[in-house]
Amino acid sequence: MAKIVLDRVDKVYAGGVKAVDGLNLEIRDGEFMVLVGPSGCGKSTALRMIAGLEEITDGKISIGDQIVNDLAPKDRDIAMVFQNYALYPHMTVEQNLAFGLKLRGTPKSEIKQKVHEAAKMLGLEQFLSRKPAALSGGQRQRVAMGRAIVRQPQAFLMDEPLSNLDAKLRVSMRASLSQLHERLGVTTVYVTHDQVEAMTLGSRVCVLREGRLQQVDTPQRLFDNPVNLFVAGFIGSPAMNFVYADLVTGDGGVHVAFAGYKMPVPVPVLKEKPGLRDYVGRKLILGIRPSDFEDASHAAADWAPMSVRSTVTEELGSEINVIFTIDAPPVDHKDTADLADDAADGDGDMAIPLTDNRALWTARVNSRSRVRPGQQVDLGVDTRRLHFFDPNSGLAL
Repeated sequence: MAKIVLDRVDKVYAGGVKAVDGLNLEIRDGEFMVLVGPSGCGKSTALRMIAGLEEITDGKISIGDQIVNDLAPKDRDIAMVFQNYALYPHMTVEQNLAFGLKLRGTPKSEIKQKVHEAAKMLGLEQFLSRKPAALSGGQRQRVAMGRAIVRQPQAFLMDEPLSNLDAKLRVSMRASLSQLHERLGVTTVYVTHDQVEAMTLGSRVCVLREGRLQQVDTPQRLFDNPVNLFVAGFIGSPAMNFVYADLVTGDGGVHVAFAGYKMPVPVPVLKEKPGLRDYVGRKLILGIRPSDFEDASHAAADWAPMSVRSTVTEELGSEINVIFTIDAPPVDHKDTADLADDAADGDGDMAIPLTDNRALWTARVNSRSRVRPGQQVDLGVDTRRLHFFDPNSGLAL
C-alpha cells in the first residue's frame, strides 16, 4: 500500500489542448479515491498519468516515497482494471488470473495459492476452467479484478470498470468493490462519470472540470457543502434546482424571494454563512435540492410552504419525483451551461427548451403523497438546507 501524490500536474496535448491543469491531489494510504466529472474533464488522463500510460507535461507524481515521472508502468507496482476487461480470450479464467504472476517468474506453488485465494474471494472457483466467452459481463469483470488482486500491488487504478454492466449488476458490483476494499485495504483510484457511483464508493471524491480540481471531500460533505454551482449541480440525483432570487429583510428577519415565493432564512443559516448578510438587497442564486422538499401533509410544521402545479410525476416506489415549473427563467451561468452540456452527453443536443422560458424543477416527496400530474400540490421546503451562490463567480456563499 502507498499514498499517491500529484503535485501541480499538467497534461498538454499537441495544439495546446490542456487536458489536466495544475492538479494537486493527495490520495492517502489505503484510501478509495474516486475521480468524477463530465466527459472530457481530464479524469481518465489523470489516472493514466499515475499509471505511466501518459507522459506528464509538468509537475510531479509520487507513489509511496518514490517520484515516478520517469518510471515505466511495469515498475510502478500498480494494477489496472479497465472498462473492457482486457482478458485473453484463448486462456481459461485460471490462466488469465495467473498470467501476470507467470511473467514475473513467481513460483508455481505460490501462483496456485494466490489464484485460488482470489477466486474464492470473488466467487470464481466454479469458473476457473472456463474461457471468457462462456462468462457473463459481471463474471468477466470479476476475473479482471482478480487478475489485479493476485498481483498484490501498492495501488489499484480502475478506469470506469462497471460502465459496461447493466444497472442492476452495477449496484451489486459496487457493493462487491466496497467489500473488497474493506478487506484488502489497498489504495484505490477509481474513475467514473457516474456521480451516484462516486458517492457510494468513495472514501473521498475528487470533482474535476475542464482539467481543474473543483473540490475534493467526503461524499456527504460534497453533497451538503458544494463549493460552487458546478459541484452543487453535478453531485446529487436528481440535480439541485437553481433560481435567481432576492435576499430581503422584513417581518422580523431575512427572507429569500423568487418567482412569487418568499421563504425565511433561518438564523442558524445566517450564522453559518456570515457572508450571506452582504447580499441583503441584492440578487443571488438560490439552490434547493429535490430531497429538501416534502409533501406539506408529511413535512415538518416549520418548513416553508410552496404551492406548485405538478407537470409530471415519477413514481419510484419508495418516493415520487414531482416535476413542475416556476415563474422564473432558468439560471444562465457558465457553470449551469456546462452541466446542461454534460446532461446532453456532450453531443451538443440540449433538452427540448420550455416555450415559456420557465425553469423546470424537481421535488422528491414521500410515496404516500397523492400528487398526480396536473394537480396543485402544497410542498414544504426545509429552509435550513438552502444553498446560496454568487451570481457572478458561481461560488457558494
